[in-house]
Amino acid sequence: VRRPMKIYFAGSIRAGREDAPVYGAMIKWLRSFGEVLTEHVGNPALSTTGDDGPDDRQIHDRDKAWLFSCDLVIAEISVASLGVGYELGWATALGKPVLCLYRPLAGRAVSAMIAGSPGIETVPYSTMEEAETIMEKFLETRAESTRLSKD
Repeated sequence: VRRPMKIYFAGSIRAGREDAPVYGAMIKWLRSFGEVLTEHVGNPALSTTGDDGPDDRQIHDRDKAWLFSCDLVIAEISVASLGVGYELGWATALGKPVLCLYRPLAGRAVSAMIAGSPGIETVPYSTMEEAETIMEKFLETRAESTRLSKD
């Protein structure tokens, strides 16, 4: 019996919540592939003041524990976030497969530390349907390689 895939979804919280509806749609879609450990990221009521946990230390420790236990990381990085960058650094250090999606926006470029990382697949998208296709391919490839390594 295989356990459900554990997905860590990363998106901006304190750096700006303008993409919360996008995160929510992605998280809802990802649930069909497994458990999304960080569903709160898509909550439109979550504010930039960091009301996603009791205090900063507990948020840090909780999220880091989720990173250690997840199978892979998917991030929406159109809104630049120091916290998401930190999470992506930990994920790559832990050897987790990482997919970063972003909408190309005039005047904004993806950080070279993300786009240039050999441990991160960075892919632009324009529509939610396109994002779903990209995520599905990433998830299916990782699910298959995880099955092969555990069998």
